[in-house]
Amino acid sequence: MKEVIIDKNEHDQRLDRFLGKYLGNAPRGFIYKMIRKKNIEVNGKRARPETTIYEGDVVQLFLSDETIEKFRTVKTTVDSNLKLDIIYEDENILLINKDIGILSHGTGGEFEENIVDSMIGYLIRKGDYVPRIEKTFTPSICNRLDRNTSGIVVGAKNYQSLKSINEAMKYSKIRRFYKTIVKGNVKKGFQARGYLSKDEEKNMVEISKEKTQGSKQVVTNIEVLKNKGGYSLLEIELITGRTHQIRGHLSSLGYPVIGDRKYGDRSINNIFRERYGLDNQWLHGYKIQFNGLDGELEYLNGKIFESKAKMGYIEIERDLFG
Repeated sequence: MKEVIIDKNEHDQRLDRFLGKYLGNAPRGFIYKMIRKKNIEVNGKRARPETTIYEGDVVQLFLSDETIEKFRTVKTTVDSNLKLDIIYEDENILLINKDIGILSHGTGGEFEENIVDSMIGYLIRKGDYVPRIEKTFTPSICNRLDRNTSGIVVGAKNYQSLKSINEAMKYSKIRRFYKTIVKGNVKKGFQARGYLSKDEEKNMVEISKEKTQGSKQVVTNIEVLKNKGGYSLLEIELITGRTHQIRGHLSSLGYPVIGDRKYGDRSINNIFRERYGLDNQWLHGYKIQFNGLDGELEYLNGKIFESKAKMGYIEIERDLFG
Protein backbone atom coordinates (compact mmCIF):
# COMPACT_ATOMS: atom_id res chain seq x y z
CA MET A 1 0.00 0.00 0.00
CA LYS A 2 1.23 3.48 -0.89
CA GLU A 3 0.03 6.74 0.63
CA VAL A 4 0.13 9.95 -1.38
CA ILE A 5 -0.25 13.18 0.57
CA ILE A 6 -1.96 15.89 -1.49
CA ASP A 7 -0.16 19.22 -1.54
CA LYS A 8 -0.80 22.66 -3.00
CA ASN A 9 -0.24 21.65 -6.61
CA GLU A 10 -2.85 18.85 -6.41
CA HIS A 11 -5.37 20.80 -4.29
CA ASP A 12 -9.04 21.08 -5.27
CA GLN A 13 -9.43 18.63 -8.13
CA ARG A 14 -11.34 15.43 -8.83
CA LEU A 15 -9.77 12.18 -7.67
CA ASP A 16 -9.99 10.59 -11.11
CA ARG A 17 -8.23 13.54 -12.74
CA PHE A 18 -5.45 13.43 -10.18
CA LEU A 19 -5.01 9.67 -10.67
CA GLY A 20 -5.06 10.11 -14.44
CA LYS A 21 -1.91 12.22 -14.05
CA TYR A 22 -0.28 10.34 -11.15
CA LEU A 23 -0.79 6.98 -12.88
CA GLY A 24 -0.45 8.47 -16.32
CA ASN A 25 0.16 5.15 -18.10
CA ALA A 26 -2.86 3.41 -16.58
CA PRO A 27 -6.04 2.92 -18.67
CA ARG A 28 -8.96 5.01 -17.39
CA GLY A 29 -10.96 1.82 -16.99
CA PHE A 30 -8.34 0.43 -14.61
CA ILE A 31 -8.48 3.58 -12.45
CA TYR A 32 -12.28 3.50 -12.23
CA LYS A 33 -12.23 -0.22 -11.43
CA MET A 34 -9.72 0.27 -8.59
CA ILE A 35 -11.82 3.06 -7.10
CA ARG A 36 -14.98 0.98 -7.39
CA LYS A 37 -13.32 -2.03 -5.72
CA LYS A 38 -12.04 0.21 -2.88
CA ASN A 39 -8.44 -0.40 -3.86
CA ILE A 40 -8.09 3.37 -3.86
CA GLU A 41 -9.39 5.38 -0.89
CA VAL A 42 -9.15 8.96 0.39
CA ASN A 43 -8.41 9.55 4.08
CA GLY A 44 -9.18 5.89 4.84
CA LYS A 45 -12.68 6.11 3.40
CA ARG A 46 -14.34 4.89 0.25
CA ALA A 47 -14.14 7.43 -2.57
CA ARG A 48 -15.73 8.03 -5.93
CA PRO A 49 -14.15 9.24 -9.18
CA GLU A 50 -15.74 12.67 -8.67
CA THR A 51 -14.52 12.99 -5.05
CA THR A 52 -12.69 16.30 -4.65
CA ILE A 53 -9.29 16.08 -3.01
CA TYR A 54 -7.74 18.92 -1.04
CA GLU A 55 -4.32 19.86 0.32
CA GLY A 56 -3.51 17.59 3.25
CA ASP A 57 -5.73 14.72 2.13
CA VAL A 58 -4.17 11.27 1.92
CA VAL A 59 -4.85 9.05 -1.09
CA GLN A 60 -4.27 5.37 -0.30
CA LEU A 61 -3.34 3.07 -3.17
CA PHE A 62 -3.87 -0.58 -2.20
CA LEU A 63 -1.79 -1.70 -5.18
CA SER A 64 1.49 -3.55 -5.45
CA ASP A 65 4.67 -1.53 -5.85
CA GLU A 66 5.17 -3.20 -9.23
CA THR A 67 1.73 -2.05 -10.45
CA ILE A 68 2.28 1.52 -9.28
CA GLU A 69 5.74 1.63 -10.85
CA LYS A 70 4.39 0.28 -14.14
CA PHE A 71 1.73 2.96 -14.39
CA ARG A 72 3.63 5.93 -12.94
CA THR A 73 4.43 8.72 -15.38
CA VAL A 74 8.13 9.51 -15.53
CA LYS A 75 8.81 13.25 -15.73
CA THR A 76 11.31 14.19 -18.40
CA THR A 77 12.83 17.59 -19.04
CA VAL A 78 14.55 18.85 -22.16
CA ASP A 79 17.57 21.14 -22.13
CA SER A 80 16.71 24.30 -24.03
CA ASN A 81 19.03 27.04 -25.22
CA LEU A 82 16.20 29.47 -25.91
CA LYS A 83 16.58 32.70 -23.94
CA LEU A 84 13.18 33.87 -22.73
CA ASP A 85 12.09 37.51 -23.02
CA ILE A 86 10.31 37.78 -19.66
CA ILE A 87 8.32 40.99 -19.25
CA TYR A 88 6.82 40.16 -15.83
CA GLU A 89 7.31 37.50 -13.17
CA ASP A 90 6.10 36.82 -9.63
CA GLU A 91 5.67 33.75 -7.42
CA ASN A 92 2.66 32.51 -9.43
CA ILE A 93 3.03 33.51 -13.08
CA LEU A 94 5.42 34.79 -15.69
CA LEU A 95 4.65 36.67 -18.91
CA ILE A 96 6.86 35.85 -21.87
CA ASN A 97 7.18 37.88 -25.07
CA LYS A 98 7.30 35.11 -27.70
CA ASP A 99 9.26 35.85 -30.86
CA ILE A 100 8.31 34.93 -34.41
CA GLY A 101 9.26 31.42 -35.49
CA ILE A 102 9.11 29.93 -31.99
CA LEU A 103 6.57 27.25 -31.07
CA SER A 104 4.40 27.81 -28.00
CA HIS A 105 4.84 24.16 -26.98
CA GLY A 106 6.42 20.99 -28.33
CA THR A 107 4.78 18.88 -31.00
CA GLY A 108 5.52 15.52 -29.41
CA GLY A 109 7.89 14.57 -32.20
CA GLU A 110 11.51 15.54 -32.71
CA PHE A 111 12.51 18.26 -30.25
CA GLU A 112 12.29 21.85 -31.39
CA GLU A 113 12.85 24.93 -29.24
CA ASN A 114 9.57 26.06 -27.70
CA ILE A 115 8.26 28.29 -24.93
CA VAL A 116 7.02 25.54 -22.58
CA ASP A 117 10.27 23.54 -22.42
CA SER A 118 12.30 26.74 -22.14
CA MET A 119 10.09 27.99 -19.30
CA ILE A 120 10.39 24.68 -17.42
CA GLY A 121 14.18 24.73 -17.78
CA TYR A 122 14.30 28.33 -16.57
CA LEU A 123 12.19 27.51 -13.49
CA ILE A 124 14.30 24.43 -12.69
CA ARG A 125 17.50 26.51 -12.81
CA LYS A 126 15.90 29.10 -10.52
CA GLY A 127 14.75 26.41 -8.11
CA ASP A 128 11.08 27.40 -8.52
CA TYR A 129 10.25 23.97 -9.94
CA VAL A 130 11.77 20.71 -8.71
CA PRO A 131 10.41 17.79 -10.80
CA ARG A 132 11.44 15.02 -8.37
CA ILE A 133 9.28 16.37 -5.54
CA GLU A 134 6.19 17.07 -7.66
CA LYS A 135 3.58 14.33 -7.85
CA THR A 136 1.74 15.39 -10.99
CA PHE A 137 2.17 19.11 -11.71
CA THR A 138 4.37 20.53 -14.45
CA PRO A 139 4.48 24.29 -15.18
CA SER A 140 2.53 25.14 -18.30
CA ILE A 141 1.29 28.00 -20.45
CA CYS A 142 -2.29 29.25 -20.36
CA ASN A 143 -2.53 30.49 -23.94
CA ARG A 144 -0.77 29.68 -27.16
CA LEU A 145 0.26 31.70 -30.19
CA ASP A 146 0.88 30.40 -33.70
CA ARG A 147 4.52 29.82 -34.58
CA ASN A 148 4.69 33.00 -36.67
CA THR A 149 2.64 35.19 -34.35
CA SER A 150 4.61 37.06 -31.71
CA GLY A 151 3.39 38.37 -28.38
CA ILE A 152 2.54 37.67 -24.76
CA VAL A 153 2.30 34.10 -23.50
CA VAL A 154 1.13 33.52 -19.92
CA GLY A 155 2.98 30.86 -17.94
CA ALA A 156 1.68 29.33 -14.69
CA LYS A 157 4.16 28.24 -12.01
CA ASN A 158 1.66 26.27 -9.91
CA TYR A 159 -1.57 24.32 -10.32
CA GLN A 160 -3.87 26.89 -8.71
CA SER A 161 -2.59 29.65 -10.99
CA LEU A 162 -3.00 27.45 -14.05
CA LYS A 163 -6.54 26.50 -13.04
CA SER A 164 -7.59 30.06 -12.17
CA ILE A 165 -6.22 31.65 -15.34
CA ASN A 166 -7.60 28.94 -17.61
CA GLU A 167 -11.02 29.39 -16.01
CA ALA A 168 -10.91 33.16 -16.47
CA MET A 169 -9.83 32.78 -20.11
CA LYS A 170 -12.58 30.26 -20.76
CA TYR A 171 -15.18 32.87 -19.82
CA SER A 172 -13.40 35.74 -21.63
CA LYS A 173 -12.59 37.59 -18.40
CA ILE A 174 -8.94 38.00 -19.33
CA ARG A 175 -8.74 40.43 -22.23
CA ARG A 176 -6.17 39.79 -24.96
CA PHE A 177 -5.27 42.42 -27.54
CA TYR A 178 -3.30 42.16 -30.76
CA LYS A 179 -1.91 44.67 -33.23
CA THR A 180 -1.99 43.89 -36.92
CA ILE A 181 -1.62 45.64 -40.26
CA VAL A 182 -4.09 44.78 -43.00
CA LYS A 183 -4.60 45.71 -46.62
CA GLY A 184 -7.67 47.94 -46.95
CA ASN A 185 -9.09 51.08 -45.42
CA VAL A 186 -11.01 50.09 -42.29
CA LYS A 187 -12.94 53.28 -41.49
CA LYS A 188 -14.24 52.55 -38.00
CA GLY A 189 -14.24 49.89 -35.33
CA PHE A 190 -16.82 47.12 -35.15
CA GLN A 191 -17.50 43.67 -33.73
CA ALA A 192 -17.24 40.84 -36.27
CA ARG A 193 -19.18 37.63 -35.80
CA GLY A 194 -19.09 34.45 -37.81
CA TYR A 195 -18.71 30.67 -37.77
CA LEU A 196 -15.36 28.96 -38.11
CA SER A 197 -14.76 25.54 -39.61
CA LYS A 198 -11.33 23.94 -39.91
CA ASP A 199 -9.77 21.78 -42.57
CA GLU A 200 -7.49 19.56 -40.47
CA GLU A 201 -5.50 18.27 -43.44
CA LYS A 202 -4.64 21.74 -44.73
CA ASN A 203 -4.52 23.28 -41.24
CA MET A 204 -6.63 26.15 -42.48
CA VAL A 205 -9.91 27.66 -41.38
CA GLU A 206 -12.88 29.12 -43.21
CA ILE A 207 -15.25 31.63 -41.68
CA SER A 208 -18.81 32.05 -42.89
CA LYS A 209 -21.72 34.23 -41.81
CA GLU A 210 -24.05 31.28 -41.35
CA LYS A 211 -23.52 28.26 -39.11
CA THR A 212 -22.49 25.07 -40.88
CA GLN A 213 -22.15 21.53 -39.59
CA GLY A 214 -19.31 21.32 -37.09
CA SER A 215 -18.54 25.04 -37.18
CA LYS A 216 -17.93 27.12 -34.04
CA GLN A 217 -18.92 30.71 -33.42
CA VAL A 218 -16.18 33.34 -33.44
CA VAL A 219 -16.40 36.88 -32.11
CA THR A 220 -13.67 39.43 -32.86
CA ASN A 221 -13.56 43.07 -31.75
CA ILE A 222 -11.82 45.37 -34.24
CA GLU A 223 -10.62 48.90 -33.46
CA VAL A 224 -8.88 51.23 -35.91
CA LEU A 225 -5.64 52.78 -34.66
CA LYS A 226 -4.45 54.33 -37.94
CA ASN A 227 -5.11 54.09 -41.65
CA LYS A 228 -3.20 55.53 -44.57
CA GLY A 229 -2.39 54.71 -48.16
CA GLY A 230 -4.74 51.75 -48.39
CA TYR A 231 -3.50 50.07 -45.20
CA SER A 232 -4.92 49.98 -41.68
CA LEU A 233 -3.27 49.44 -38.30
CA LEU A 234 -5.80 47.61 -36.14
CA GLU A 235 -6.19 46.59 -32.54
CA ILE A 236 -7.91 43.21 -32.27
CA GLU A 237 -9.49 41.83 -29.13
CA LEU A 238 -10.29 38.13 -29.09
CA ILE A 239 -13.67 37.43 -27.51
CA THR A 240 -13.47 33.79 -28.57
CA GLY A 241 -10.08 32.18 -29.10
CA ARG A 242 -10.16 29.82 -32.07
CA THR A 243 -7.38 28.55 -34.30
CA HIS A 244 -6.29 31.21 -36.81
CA GLN A 245 -9.31 33.29 -35.77
CA ILE A 246 -7.82 36.75 -36.35
CA ARG A 247 -6.19 35.95 -39.67
CA GLY A 248 -9.13 33.97 -41.02
CA HIS A 249 -11.74 36.45 -39.82
CA LEU A 250 -10.00 39.52 -41.25
CA SER A 251 -9.38 37.77 -44.56
CA SER A 252 -13.05 36.78 -44.83
CA LEU A 253 -13.98 40.43 -44.30
CA GLY A 254 -11.72 41.55 -47.15
CA TYR A 255 -8.90 42.84 -44.94
CA PRO A 256 -6.03 40.33 -45.24
CA VAL A 257 -3.11 40.63 -42.82
CA ILE A 258 0.05 41.67 -44.63
CA GLY A 259 2.61 38.89 -44.93
CA ASP A 260 0.06 36.15 -44.19
CA ARG A 261 1.01 33.18 -46.38
CA LYS A 262 -2.21 31.26 -45.69
CA TYR A 263 -4.94 33.85 -45.74
CA GLY A 264 -3.22 36.90 -47.23
CA ASP A 265 -2.93 38.60 -50.62
CA ARG A 266 0.01 37.14 -52.54
CA SER A 267 0.84 40.32 -54.48
CA ILE A 268 0.79 42.43 -51.32
CA ASN A 269 2.90 39.85 -49.49
CA ASN A 270 5.49 39.99 -52.29
CA ILE A 271 5.83 43.75 -51.86
CA PHE A 272 6.55 43.49 -48.14
CA ARG A 273 8.82 40.50 -48.59
CA GLU A 274 10.98 42.35 -51.13
CA ARG A 275 10.98 45.65 -49.25
CA TYR A 276 11.29 44.47 -45.64
CA GLY A 277 12.00 40.75 -45.72
CA LEU A 278 8.59 40.08 -44.13
CA ASP A 279 7.83 36.39 -44.64
CA ASN A 280 4.99 35.88 -42.17
CA GLN A 281 1.87 37.59 -40.85
CA TRP A 282 2.30 41.01 -39.20
CA LEU A 283 0.47 40.07 -36.01
CA HIS A 284 1.60 40.76 -32.45
CA GLY A 285 -0.20 39.92 -29.19
CA TYR A 286 0.84 43.14 -27.52
CA LYS A 287 -1.42 43.59 -24.49
CA ILE A 288 -3.22 41.57 -21.81
CA GLN A 289 -5.56 42.73 -19.05
CA PHE A 290 -6.28 40.46 -16.11
CA ASN A 291 -9.79 40.24 -14.66
CA GLY A 292 -11.97 37.62 -13.01
CA LEU A 293 -9.20 36.05 -10.92
CA ASP A 294 -9.90 35.02 -7.34
CA GLY A 295 -8.04 33.64 -4.35
CA GLU A 296 -4.27 34.04 -4.49
CA LEU A 297 -4.38 35.77 -7.90
CA GLU A 298 -6.78 38.59 -6.98
CA TYR A 299 -3.83 41.00 -6.91
CA LEU A 300 -3.59 40.72 -10.70
CA ASN A 301 -7.14 41.94 -11.39
CA GLY A 302 -7.14 45.19 -13.34
CA LYS A 303 -3.44 45.00 -14.19
CA ILE A 304 -2.41 45.58 -17.80
CA PHE A 305 0.83 44.36 -19.35
CA GLU A 306 2.24 45.24 -22.78
CA SER A 307 5.08 43.92 -24.92
CA LYS A 308 6.97 45.45 -27.83
CA ALA A 309 7.06 43.94 -31.29
CA LYS A 310 10.39 43.20 -32.98
CA MET A 311 12.19 46.09 -34.70
CA GLY A 312 11.27 44.89 -38.19
CA TYR A 313 7.59 45.19 -37.34
CA ILE A 314 8.11 48.65 -35.87
CA GLU A 315 9.91 49.77 -39.04
CA ILE A 316 7.00 48.69 -41.23
CA GLU A 317 4.48 50.41 -38.97
CA ARG A 318 6.53 53.63 -38.96
CA ASP A 319 6.97 53.68 -42.75
CA LEU A 320 3.27 53.10 -43.44
CA PHE A 321 1.69 55.38 -40.86
CA GLY A 322 4.40 57.81 -39.74
